[in-house]
Amino acid sequence: MFVKICGITNEQDALLAVALGADALGFVFAASTRQVTASRVYDITRRLPPEILTVGVFRDELPPRVVQIAGEAGVKAVQLHGRETPAQVAEVRAGIPRVIKAVAAGSDTFDRAGTYDVEWLLVDSPNPGSGQMFDWSVVDAVPTNAKLILAGGLTPDNVAAAIATVEPWGVDVASGVEAAPGRKDARRLQAFIEAARAAGRRLSNLHPSIDGQRDGESPYDWADE
Repeated sequence: MFVKICGITNEQDALLAVALGADALGFVFAASTRQVTASRVYDITRRLPPEILTVGVFRDELPPRVVQIAGEAGVKAVQLHGRETPAQVAEVRAGIPRVIKAVAAGSDTFDRAGTYDVEWLLVDSPNPGSGQMFDWSVVDAVPTNAKLILAGGLTPDNVAAAIATVEPWGVDVASGVEAAPGRKDARRLQAFIEAARAAGRRLSNLHPSIDGQRDGESPYDWADE
Protein backbone atom coordinates (compact mmCIF):
# COMPACT_ATOMS: atom_id res chain seq x y z
CA MET A 1 0.00 0.00 0.00
CA PHE A 2 1.49 3.29 -1.20
CA VAL A 3 1.40 5.95 1.55
CA LYS A 4 1.73 9.65 0.78
CA ILE A 5 2.01 12.24 3.57
CA CYS A 6 0.95 15.63 2.28
CA GLY A 7 1.18 19.17 3.63
CA ILE A 8 4.82 18.88 4.71
CA THR A 9 6.19 22.30 5.69
CA ASN A 10 9.43 21.56 7.53
CA GLU A 11 12.42 19.25 7.48
CA GLN A 12 11.67 17.66 10.85
CA ASP A 13 8.27 16.38 9.71
CA ALA A 14 9.70 15.24 6.38
CA LEU A 15 12.44 13.16 8.00
CA LEU A 16 10.00 11.78 10.57
CA ALA A 17 7.56 10.65 7.88
CA VAL A 18 10.38 8.98 5.95
CA ALA A 19 11.70 7.25 9.07
CA LEU A 20 8.21 5.90 9.81
CA GLY A 21 7.91 4.42 6.34
CA ALA A 22 6.14 6.91 4.07
CA ASP A 23 6.62 6.36 0.32
CA ALA A 24 5.92 9.93 -0.76
CA LEU A 25 5.84 13.45 0.67
CA GLY A 26 3.65 16.26 -0.65
CA PHE A 27 4.51 19.97 -0.57
CA VAL A 28 1.72 22.47 -1.22
CA PHE A 29 2.51 25.39 -3.53
CA ALA A 30 -1.13 26.43 -3.93
CA ALA A 31 -2.77 28.94 -1.58
CA SER A 32 -3.22 27.08 1.72
CA THR A 33 -2.38 27.18 5.41
CA ARG A 34 0.27 24.60 4.44
CA GLN A 35 1.71 26.59 1.54
CA VAL A 36 5.50 26.53 1.20
CA THR A 37 8.08 28.18 -1.06
CA ALA A 38 10.21 26.42 -3.63
CA SER A 39 13.40 27.41 -1.81
CA ARG A 40 12.20 25.91 1.48
CA VAL A 41 11.18 22.69 -0.25
CA TYR A 42 14.54 22.46 -2.02
CA ASP A 43 16.30 22.62 1.35
CA ILE A 44 14.20 19.63 2.40
CA THR A 45 14.20 17.51 -0.76
CA ARG A 46 17.96 17.55 -1.16
CA ARG A 47 18.30 15.83 2.22
CA LEU A 48 15.85 13.02 1.53
CA PRO A 49 16.67 9.45 0.41
CA PRO A 50 16.39 9.01 -3.37
CA GLU A 51 13.65 6.38 -3.10
CA ILE A 52 11.19 8.89 -1.60
CA LEU A 53 8.78 10.32 -4.16
CA THR A 54 8.56 14.08 -3.55
CA VAL A 55 5.44 15.76 -4.94
CA GLY A 56 4.63 19.42 -5.52
CA VAL A 57 0.93 20.20 -5.19
CA PHE A 58 -0.55 22.87 -7.48
CA ARG A 59 -4.04 24.19 -8.19
CA ASP A 60 -4.97 25.88 -11.50
CA GLU A 61 -1.42 27.09 -12.10
CA LEU A 62 -0.10 27.71 -15.62
CA PRO A 63 1.76 24.61 -16.86
CA PRO A 64 5.07 26.45 -17.49
CA ARG A 65 4.97 27.77 -13.91
CA VAL A 66 4.26 24.29 -12.55
CA VAL A 67 7.33 22.93 -14.35
CA GLN A 68 9.47 25.89 -13.27
CA ILE A 69 8.52 25.77 -9.58
CA ALA A 70 8.82 21.99 -9.43
CA GLY A 71 12.33 22.25 -10.85
CA GLU A 72 13.33 24.95 -8.37
CA ALA A 73 11.95 22.87 -5.49
CA GLY A 74 13.64 19.66 -6.59
CA VAL A 75 10.45 17.57 -6.48
CA LYS A 76 10.17 14.48 -8.65
CA ALA A 77 6.44 14.62 -9.36
CA VAL A 78 3.55 17.06 -9.32
CA GLN A 79 -0.07 16.81 -8.21
CA LEU A 80 -2.59 18.94 -10.08
CA HIS A 81 -5.46 19.67 -7.75
CA GLY A 82 -7.59 22.08 -9.72
CA ARG A 83 -9.73 22.24 -12.85
CA GLU A 84 -6.86 21.56 -15.21
CA THR A 85 -7.86 20.35 -18.67
CA PRO A 86 -6.42 17.18 -20.23
CA ALA A 87 -4.39 19.43 -22.55
CA GLN A 88 -2.89 21.32 -19.59
CA VAL A 89 -2.06 18.07 -17.84
CA ALA A 90 -0.34 16.84 -20.99
CA GLU A 91 1.65 20.08 -21.18
CA VAL A 92 2.85 19.59 -17.61
CA ARG A 93 3.74 15.95 -18.34
CA ALA A 94 5.94 17.09 -21.22
CA GLY A 95 8.18 18.75 -18.61
CA ILE A 96 7.54 16.47 -15.61
CA PRO A 97 6.50 12.94 -16.61
CA ARG A 98 5.22 11.93 -13.17
CA VAL A 99 1.83 13.58 -12.61
CA ILE A 100 -0.91 12.84 -10.10
CA LYS A 101 -4.26 14.29 -11.17
CA ALA A 102 -6.51 15.00 -8.22
CA VAL A 103 -10.28 15.13 -8.61
CA ALA A 104 -12.92 16.03 -6.04
CA ALA A 105 -15.74 13.54 -5.55
CA GLY A 106 -18.87 14.73 -7.33
CA SER A 107 -17.10 17.39 -9.39
CA ASP A 108 -16.95 17.76 -13.17
CA THR A 109 -13.27 16.74 -13.09
CA PHE A 110 -14.35 13.52 -11.32
CA ASP A 111 -16.83 12.82 -14.12
CA ARG A 112 -14.14 13.20 -16.79
CA ALA A 113 -11.34 11.48 -14.86
CA GLY A 114 -10.85 9.01 -17.70
CA THR A 115 -9.75 11.79 -20.06
CA TYR A 116 -6.56 12.50 -18.09
CA ASP A 117 -3.49 10.65 -19.34
CA VAL A 118 -1.77 10.09 -15.99
CA GLU A 119 -0.38 7.15 -14.06
CA TRP A 120 -2.02 8.15 -10.77
CA LEU A 121 -5.46 9.55 -10.02
CA LEU A 122 -6.20 10.92 -6.55
CA VAL A 123 -9.82 11.12 -5.41
CA ASP A 124 -10.42 13.69 -2.67
CA SER A 125 -13.42 15.02 -0.78
CA PRO A 126 -15.61 17.75 -2.34
CA ASN A 127 -13.71 20.25 -0.15
CA PRO A 128 -10.03 19.30 -0.63
CA GLY A 129 -7.80 20.07 2.32
CA SER A 130 -10.74 20.31 4.73
CA GLY A 131 -10.15 16.97 6.37
CA GLN A 132 -13.77 16.02 5.68
CA MET A 133 -14.76 12.48 4.75
CA PHE A 134 -17.02 11.66 1.83
CA ASP A 135 -19.05 8.69 0.67
CA TRP A 136 -16.35 6.25 -0.40
CA SER A 137 -18.81 4.26 -2.50
CA VAL A 138 -18.76 6.98 -5.19
CA VAL A 139 -15.19 5.99 -6.04
CA ASP A 140 -16.55 2.90 -7.76
CA ALA A 141 -17.92 5.20 -10.46
CA VAL A 142 -14.67 6.99 -11.26
CA PRO A 143 -13.87 6.39 -14.97
CA THR A 144 -10.15 5.73 -15.04
CA ASN A 145 -7.51 3.09 -15.60
CA ALA A 146 -4.95 4.99 -13.52
CA LYS A 147 -3.68 3.81 -10.16
CA LEU A 148 -6.12 5.12 -7.56
CA ILE A 149 -4.99 7.10 -4.52
CA LEU A 150 -7.65 7.80 -1.90
CA ALA A 151 -7.62 11.03 0.12
CA GLY A 152 -10.09 13.17 2.02
CA GLY A 153 -10.68 12.94 5.76
CA LEU A 154 -8.46 9.92 6.32
CA THR A 155 -7.16 9.36 9.87
CA PRO A 156 -5.39 6.60 11.79
CA ASP A 157 -8.85 5.49 12.97
CA ASN A 158 -10.55 5.12 9.58
CA VAL A 159 -7.81 4.41 7.04
CA ALA A 160 -8.11 0.62 7.43
CA ALA A 161 -11.85 0.75 6.75
CA ALA A 162 -11.26 3.07 3.79
CA ILE A 163 -8.75 0.66 2.26
CA ALA A 164 -11.02 -2.33 2.80
CA THR A 165 -13.96 -0.49 1.20
CA VAL A 166 -12.31 1.25 -1.76
CA GLU A 167 -9.33 -1.08 -2.38
CA PRO A 168 -7.12 1.78 -3.63
CA TRP A 169 -3.54 1.55 -4.86
CA GLY A 170 -2.53 4.10 -2.24
CA VAL A 171 -3.68 6.58 0.39
CA ASP A 172 -2.92 10.24 1.03
CA VAL A 173 -3.25 12.18 4.28
CA ALA A 174 -2.54 15.70 5.52
CA SER A 175 -4.78 17.07 8.29
CA GLY A 176 -5.52 13.61 9.68
CA VAL A 177 -1.99 13.33 11.09
CA GLU A 178 -1.49 16.92 12.20
CA ALA A 179 -1.08 18.52 15.59
CA ALA A 180 -1.81 21.89 13.91
CA PRO A 181 -2.02 23.01 10.27
CA GLY A 182 1.38 22.31 8.74
CA ARG A 183 2.73 20.50 11.81
CA LYS A 184 2.59 16.72 12.02
CA ASP A 185 1.83 14.73 15.16
CA ALA A 186 4.39 11.93 15.52
CA ARG A 187 2.03 9.46 17.18
CA ARG A 188 -0.77 9.99 14.67
CA LEU A 189 1.70 9.78 11.80
CA GLN A 190 3.06 6.46 13.05
CA ALA A 191 -0.41 5.08 13.73
CA PHE A 192 -1.64 6.07 10.25
CA ILE A 193 1.27 4.47 8.39
CA GLU A 194 1.08 1.28 10.45
CA ALA A 195 -2.69 1.00 9.96
CA ALA A 196 -2.39 1.62 6.21
CA ARG A 197 0.38 -0.94 5.83
CA ALA A 198 -1.56 -3.58 7.79
CA ALA A 199 -4.72 -2.94 5.77
CA GLY A 200 -2.71 -3.11 2.57
CA ARG A 201 -1.31 -6.51 3.53
CA ARG A 202 -4.79 -7.80 4.28
CA LEU A 203 -5.97 -6.52 0.91
CA SER A 204 -3.06 -8.21 -0.88
CA ASN A 205 -3.84 -11.48 0.86
CA LEU A 206 -7.45 -11.26 -0.30
CA HIS A 207 -6.52 -10.21 -3.83
CA PRO A 208 -2.99 -11.43 -4.62
CA SER A 209 -3.16 -10.04 -8.16
CA ILE A 210 -4.22 -6.53 -7.15
CA ASP A 211 -2.07 -3.81 -8.70
CA GLY A 212 -0.97 -2.24 -5.44
CA GLN A 213 2.13 -1.22 -3.56
CA ARG A 214 4.03 -4.22 -2.25
CA ASP A 215 6.18 -4.15 0.87
CA GLY A 216 9.67 -2.99 -0.02
CA GLU A 217 8.67 -1.95 -3.54
CA SER A 218 9.37 1.59 -4.68
CA PRO A 219 6.54 3.53 -6.39
CA TYR A 220 8.91 4.38 -9.23
CA ASP A 221 12.40 3.53 -10.42
CA TRP A 222 14.47 6.30 -8.86
CA ALA A 223 17.65 4.80 -10.33
CA ASP A 224 16.58 6.18 -13.71
CA GLU A 225 16.80 9.76 -12.43
